[in-house]
Amino acid sequence: MYTYWKRSAPHPGLMAFDTPTREKCVLQRQRTNTPMQALVTLNDEQFVEAARHFAGRILKSDKKLASRLNLAFELATARPADDLRRKVLQTAHDEQFAIFKAEPARATQLLGVGESKRDESLDPIAHAAWTIVAGMILNLDETLNRE
Repeated sequence: MYTYWKRSAPHPGLMAFDTPTREKCVLQRQRTNTPMQALVTLNDEQFVEAARHFAGRILKSDKKLASRLNLAFELATARPADDLRRKVLQTAHDEQFAIFKAEPARATQLLGVGESKRDESLDPIAHAAWTIVAGMILNLDETLNRE
């Protein structure tokens, strides 16, 4: 992702991740984890757009929900999902799909976030539901942090 960077005032999204101001040299960044980071990764336009594109890739991969869940988790974390994570993600997908099916305008609104155009060949209801699931996966601690 690209962002405009000033020497003394980092981008607000980066400030949530305790980015140094670049006024001084920093050899190693401190490791942080704040609730503000989760708000940024779940709601910032760039992250929502990234989740939408990730969801599009997953939707084009396979027709089966279980296969899609496994692929999405493995692409983001480099390991397969365990039963608990698969169950949570499947439940979230089913709930979001029902919500967007009942209110298609919300799906269209979600898919309109960001500068890039959405893939019109994908079903908007499924794409919106998978955007939420992709956002969840991309927001996992094991996805964001290196051990």
